[in-house]
Amino acid sequence: MAHHRRGLRRLLGDDALLSRIEADYETAGLDERRLAMLRYAHKLTLSPARMRPGDVAGLRAVGFADADILAIAEVTSYYAYANRIADGLGVTFER
Repeated sequence: MAHHRRGLRRLLGDDALLSRIEADYETAGLDERRLAMLRYAHKLTLSPARMRPGDVAGLRAVGFADADILAIAEVTSYYAYANRIADGLGVTFER
């Protein structure tokens, strides 16, 4: 996440919250909607084969519409793809 920090900082506008998310998003003080989104993205990133219909149902339960869920899955998947390309080519990022 280090090389995405600048964009997240701009979006959040809260350095303290950003630091808490980086340390542990589960204890950062996020609302249930954001927590559900991050849990879904975390699972999709680390163990995509373990995704189940209940993962999508969990997002719906906190108010995400199907279009929102698609966008979450697309963005999560795109970042996983882009990061793997960068890692596979040995690309380094400025900090």
